[in-house]
Amino acid sequence: MGRQMTAMLKGTLEGIVLATLAGGSAYGYEITARLRDQGFTDTAEGTVYALLVRIEKKDLVDVEKVPSEKGPPRKVYSLNEQGQQYLDEFWTNWNFLAERIERLCDERN
Repeated sequence: MGRQMTAMLKGTLEGIVLATLAGGSAYGYEITARLRDQGFTDTAEGTVYALLVRIEKKDLVDVEKVPSEKGPPRKVYSLNEQGQQYLDEFWTNWNFLAERIERLCDERN
């Protein structure tokens, strides 16, 4: 992944993870797997876990510790009402930017 793509993802990964959680609750590894299924194949698990700490501190998700058969309890993340509002705003901003960028790209051709 190039530096430009990494920088672009840095600004949007929070919204992308919240969008992933809009599809259902998940623990960290599941979230990373969902991202990879969506084509974000270079997303490091450590990046996702650091982001989950941030969105938990921002109170955008609810967290429940669930027993695991394979080790310590897992933290399962769910999108809460504040997170849904944040996600709605993310999509509004994303659509605004995408339309303008698409227009610029069309003008170039």
